[in-house]
Amino acid sequence: SDARRNADKVPAPAPVLQLDVEAPGPLATLLRRHLALWQVNRLAGGEPLPEGELERLVAAAPDQVRALLATDGYFNAQVQADLLAGDPPHVRVSVDAGPRTLVRDVRIDIEGPLLGDAERGERQALRAQKTLRGEWPLKPGAPFRDEDWGQAKTGSLARLRAQGYVDAQWASTQAVVDAATQRADLSATLRSGPLFRTGPLQIEGLRRQDEQTVRNIASFGPGLPATEELLLDFQERLQKSDLFDRASVTLAPNPSDPNATPVLVRLGERRLQDVTIGLGVSANVGAHATLEHTHRRPFGRAWIARNKVDVAQREQRWDGELSTQTLPGLHRNLIGGSADRVISATDTVVSGSLRLGRAQESNRVSRLAFVETQRSVRHSRLATERASSLALHYHGIWRNVDSLVLPTRGVVWTGQAGVGEASSKPGSSGPFMRLYGQVNAYRPFGKWLSQGRLELGQVFARDQVLVPEALRFRAGGEGSVRGYAYRSLTPVINGVETSGKVLFTASAEIGHPLLERYPQLLGATFIDLGRAAMRWSDLNPALGIGVGLRYRSPVGPVKLDVAWGEEVHSFRLHLTVGVEFQP
Repeated sequence: SDARRNADKVPAPAPVLQLDVEAPGPLATLLRRHLALWQVNRLAGGEPLPEGELERLVAAAPDQVRALLATDGYFNAQVQADLLAGDPPHVRVSVDAGPRTLVRDVRIDIEGPLLGDAERGERQALRAQKTLRGEWPLKPGAPFRDEDWGQAKTGSLARLRAQGYVDAQWASTQAVVDAATQRADLSATLRSGPLFRTGPLQIEGLRRQDEQTVRNIASFGPGLPATEELLLDFQERLQKSDLFDRASVTLAPNPSDPNATPVLVRLGERRLQDVTIGLGVSANVGAHATLEHTHRRPFGRAWIARNKVDVAQREQRWDGELSTQTLPGLHRNLIGGSADRVISATDTVVSGSLRLGRAQESNRVSRLAFVETQRSVRHSRLATERASSLALHYHGIWRNVDSLVLPTRGVVWTGQAGVGEASSKPGSSGPFMRLYGQVNAYRPFGKWLSQGRLELGQVFARDQVLVPEALRFRAGGEGSVRGYAYRSLTPVINGVETSGKVLFTASAEIGHPLLERYPQLLGATFIDLGRAAMRWSDLNPALGIGVGLRYRSPVGPVKLDVAWGEEVHSFRLHLTVGVEFQP
């Protein structure tokens, strides 16, 4: 508008003084933020100061500067404030901060039940005591600042309360500063209050699901220390159960009865049925569409039924599972099956499976023990190969990462073991054992994000015994060795690709944000190595190197890579992106 344009043309008020602050960079910033002289021009609005006001502000400036620097640990600062002639008047503040005060001694005393519990050797009390003193951030030799002192007290109190001492308070705290030696002695006395223990679960928000399922997901009874970790783990398991779209777990502490603290569980149930449609593209299987249906109480029972169909250019797959909801001990009983068809350059594999098992899932560990029968038919221009098996399997995943969706630090271990009987045509029948392991490691270096992968597998069986295709190994493509076609790094017999009995792949990657404003967009460089073979002596790893883009979206990474395959002497584009929505 015209009024706004005219307002933009109004000149800024003329300054009533010119101020120069001569101090080390961080301290100059502190003084400019809080020094009264720095605010004069803004507050005066171009109007002259009252007579004597500027002189009063200049005279008060040294004491104000020393007080501000004391909050940052400088107690012997030399300050000179001069009023110089000029139009407008010129004020110069010169600061020699002197040495910074360091922490010399720290003493933390404990009063109350925590002390008695620790003297009796109770594990939770010893852990809380170690946390309080061991994780105190202001160690001897650290710079002393008021802000750090306050944060140390607040943070330590919060950590102790998270250990179950919900009513903990500081009885007294004191920082004694010796300005002559620039040393600070810190002392604090903590009044712990009692250790709060879990009492009854008070569950709100259930309409269709069973209360017993929630109690099974809790997996703890009355009398345990009511720690923050215990409650957050319970809350995370509720959210991962796929039964609730909202879940919160809090305490309702009653100081008169700390041994039976009610645990409040507030829930919002998900719909009984969901249909999810996914669209995406991958260099491995091409464009693909996914349809997934979930029923959270089929036949009116505390079960979960899932069916997923994935149709891609080079692979079509169905997976289905009917499982109980969480049972005591965080277990689930399940029955499931799969059927898929995979097309490669030289063969087509059709396979199916049926399994019966028992799973156990916690926040960091997933275990699955199951018996499974599998069949596969492989068609190539040379022959048709049929294989079947009946085996007992154990799969496990152990996670220690900062995020399950977008990890930046930590390790994920995956292990699989299986033993059983297999038969094949052509071939013969006989026992076999299958072992597989993978480790993924993540570590940041400043703004750089690095990750590595090592993958090993082997099927132990006589040469004449072939296990079904899904139990053997192939390498190549996204998630394996980039720079090569999907499943192409595998044994070749008479020009036809077949699956191997041993597997080795490894990968190393490092990425960095491309733009300061968009840290979720990264550039990356990587090196991959690996192959599947019939025996270790035949395994000659193929090398792939390249660069790529990463977008760390809230639902998972989107990846675009250009990789050079050293064996094939060509570049290959690898793209992984997808989107899901519910109608």
